[in-house]
Amino acid sequence: MGKKTLCPVSRAQFREKAQPVRIVINGTTYDVPAKEFSTGSLGWYLNEKIRIEIDGVQVTAQIGMNLTIVGSKELPADPTPSPTDPATDAE
Repeated sequence: MGKKTLCPVSRAQFREKAQPVRIVINGTTYDVPAKEFSTGSLGWYLNEKIRIEIDGVQVTAQIGMNLTIVGSKELPADPTPSPTDPATDAE
């Protein structure tokens, strides 16, 4: 079995610094936003309907694209602050 790939960024780095990824599909540019997936993985997600011409006929196509950072699912979850944590107390 191959060696696991470790994610080189933290969840906090991803949240603060991940920028949209620009892609072009059929001549249309999309700025794909960063996303934290329900699985725990980090990456980018695009879900759109587009029109494409085939032999003079317009058809609707569905884009469903996930770009997932390899190894991000295994990153440790953010610690949940305790109710007695002074950083969470509002004064």
